[in-house]
Amino acid sequence: MVPGNHVGDVSSAVQQYVESRGFFVVREYTGHGVGRRMHEGPQVPNYGTPGRGMPLRTGMTIALEPMVLVGTAMTRVLPDDWTVASEDGSLTCHFEHSVAITENGPVILTLLGDGTAPAQIFGPGQLRKESV
Repeated sequence: MVPGNHVGDVSSAVQQYVESRGFFVVREYTGHGVGRRMHEGPQVPNYGTPGRGMPLRTGMTIALEPMVLVGTAMTRVLPDDWTVASEDGSLTCHFEHSVAITENGPVILTLLGDGTAPAQIFGPGQLRKESV
């Protein structure tokens, strides 16, 4: 996630990582820009085509929010009108990391409960323009 990449590069990397491990990504919900209002643009789907979408620029902050499902990509909203579950009742996982786009590469802003940075989801360089 460096300046010059596109939203589609990020989206495709999430999709490839999840699907290569035999899981599914939800397509109805997306990540998004982070700013002064809740859920600002750009939308960042958890699937996509490299080289497509808005270019990433220095200073942007993106919330990556993949929801990963075990049995199917289909979801349903529970009666509380908030909780999303898999249509078939299989296991799901949802997480979010906020990432700042800087001239020196991505900076993960989300910290764990003990104040340390989380492990990199994609490994070194996987979301850099040279490798996506």
